[in-house]
Amino acid sequence: MTAEKSLRVCEKGHKYYKSSECPSCPACDKENKPKNSFLSNLSSPARNALIHKEIDTLKQLSTFTEKEILQIHGIGPSSLPTMRKLLEEEGLSFKE
Repeated sequence: MTAEKSLRVCEKGHKYYKSSECPSCPACDKENKPKNSFLSNLSSPARNALIHKEIDTLKQLSTFTEKEILQIHGIGPSSLPTMRKLLEEEGLSFKE
């Protein structure tokens, strides 16, 4: 059973429907998506979760274990392969 979606309006006036308590507006997320950062390769929930935790570089990401990253609300297991690949491309990895 899925939760019922409710109409919401963000502070910029965008209207959208959401079933979760997450306050992020899809239109604002799209407008604010970084263009030249590793964050641009991640889903909006994962990207927003990392930004909220002030993790905005691969070097910062590499100071965490995979288990620690998965404990951040908004990041799921499907984000890890992308993060691993991006870290590897820079010669980095998650902390052991």
